[in-house]
Amino acid sequence: MATTDEVTEEARAVLDGVRAYHRSAAPERDFVPGVTEIWPSGAVLDEEDRVALVAAALDMRIAAGGSSRRFESLFARRLGRRKAHLTNSGSSANLLALTALTSGLLEDERLRPGDEVVTVAAGFPTTVNPILQNGLVPVFVDIELRTYNTTAERVERAIGPRTRAIMIAHALGNPFQAREIEEIARDRGLFLVEDDCDAVGSFYEGRATGSFGDLSTVSFYPAHHITMGEGGCVLTSNPALARIVESLRDWGRDCWCEPGESDTCRKRFSYQLGTLPYGYDHKYTFSHVGYNLKGTDLQASLGLTQLDKLDAFGEARRRNWRRMREGLDGLPGLILPEATPGSDPSWFGFVITVAPEAPFDRAELIHFLEARRIGTRLLFAGNLTRHPAYLERPHRVAEDLVNSDIATERTFWTGVYPGLTDEMIDYVVSSITEFVKSAAGGTRA
Repeated sequence: MATTDEVTEEARAVLDGVRAYHRSAAPERDFVPGVTEIWPSGAVLDEEDRVALVAAALDMRIAAGGSSRRFESLFARRLGRRKAHLTNSGSSANLLALTALTSGLLEDERLRPGDEVVTVAAGFPTTVNPILQNGLVPVFVDIELRTYNTTAERVERAIGPRTRAIMIAHALGNPFQAREIEEIARDRGLFLVEDDCDAVGSFYEGRATGSFGDLSTVSFYPAHHITMGEGGCVLTSNPALARIVESLRDWGRDCWCEPGESDTCRKRFSYQLGTLPYGYDHKYTFSHVGYNLKGTDLQASLGLTQLDKLDAFGEARRRNWRRMREGLDGLPGLILPEATPGSDPSWFGFVITVAPEAPFDRAELIHFLEARRIGTRLLFAGNLTRHPAYLERPHRVAEDLVNSDIATERTFWTGVYPGLTDEMIDYVVSSITEFVKSAAGGTRA
């Protein structure tokens, strides 16, 4: 059997080979306008990311372990929270965060079937789905064009006698009015769940997004600000909520031992819970109807190297967004995006709405761009209340969803992620400009 030193030497040789492989397998390629695809989003992975994944594989760290705990600690500190719990996806993080508010451990404060949760109509469905999955009622509010967020005033007007919580996502990296909505929640005795999946690295009034809610959630899908391939996270500074999230994530068990540990509480065989016999093994005592939504050390090892690059990624996103904004400024027929006042977004995308008076529609512009290999995406689901999945589901519409409908019919976005170069951004700008000017001149093909 090999000694530790020999294993270390062997591992070092493998990892040196991985570095060499990365340099040969991922050469720099020239951008060819109209040929090279310009993605709207994507992961930016370098040599250190590849090495981190292989190193974790060499150690056979196939479940959650040391890397997961280290990432949770560093990430919680980064967002100014006390606790972070890794999950297998951002969607799972949303499910855990909202479900935690229904826990019997919250006693009279718990959310019960039929209670209402204020949310935004125009967004991604996994911000809303956990509300319905827990037998609660979403109350839909409208957005503002240009910021694509709702407002504190809209949220406050939507609160009714059965409203118990607010669950809202920051739109495409652009923070909503987090401090004002946090204050509304506190003053009205409501929980706030802050969906930070598209906005990690953004700030509102100097505070990091993800630091305002009773619970906040993050996604590490490849499209997001940092990636683990799949993966997500639930964060909180409330110890009781953190305990509930951990239990729900880990099968619903009452025990809080890390994988591979036993008797952390020194009372493993000294509990009497439910109607179980005294001394029933705490590792197999369940206080919630839970799930298995944990991440793995393979994912966390990638997350650790990605986290080191979060600031650089954010600067690249801001730079690309500014270049787009300046290049398209003043172009007729387009409603261009704006940052929420008081915010510093780490942008997820560059969102455009085709104005009603434009001599072209969204489909024509999108088809033109896609033909040039410029990737586009809609504003996720647009108005969720118009989708077949939600037509017959219990919900309340607080006010007319005028802007959500406009976004459904006229809005799309293009990429600003760090993998895009100045040359690529300039090509997107020149393509949009060419299309708009030809449409205005009546020379479109």
